[in-house]
Amino acid sequence: MSSLRRLKATARMAARFPGHKSGSAAVEFALVAPMFFALLFAIIETGLVFFASQSLETALQDSARTIMTGEAQITNLTKQSFKANVVCANVNVLFDCENGIYVDVQSYPSGFGSVTISDPIAGGSFVDNTQYNPGGPGDIVVVRLFYQWPLYVTGLGYNIANLSGSKRLLSATAAFKNEPYPAPSS
Repeated sequence: MSSLRRLKATARMAARFPGHKSGSAAVEFALVAPMFFALLFAIIETGLVFFASQSLETALQDSARTIMTGEAQITNLTKQSFKANVVCANVNVLFDCENGIYVDVQSYPSGFGSVTISDPIAGGSFVDNTQYNPGGPGDIVVVRLFYQWPLYVTGLGYNIANLSGSKRLLSATAAFKNEPYPAPSS
């Protein structure tokens, strides 16, 4: 008889359950919350990547002008001094300039048709084959900046990494013809 009583009590509780809705919102939110927050964090991270990429582009444009006008050549800036004094001065707080930004400056004296740009990614890793050759008056110059941006939301199934270690290589490129500035004297 006690098993029959337990069965009736269970049936009565089960019959009352659909009528109670006091905790339904919390249960529904608990089911939807992980997907909602994953999407929210993916949107935030994508926005940060685009913002950082645009900041790198702006820093490149400001820095490349130093080469285009001949100021870098006239003052005999080396790769390290160009990076430290020009690029890092134009970069905002998003980047670790001294240890994270790579500068590649290549010149082509025979025109835009001779420009060749190598892919900086090989096998999921950044290949640092950067050079510093700002060219002379009238030369075609390609200036590129690279930064390995760390990603955090990739573990949630949203992966925009193009480097191993959950990083995305941000790059900014400017191609231009140097102005006819006076050649530096030796």
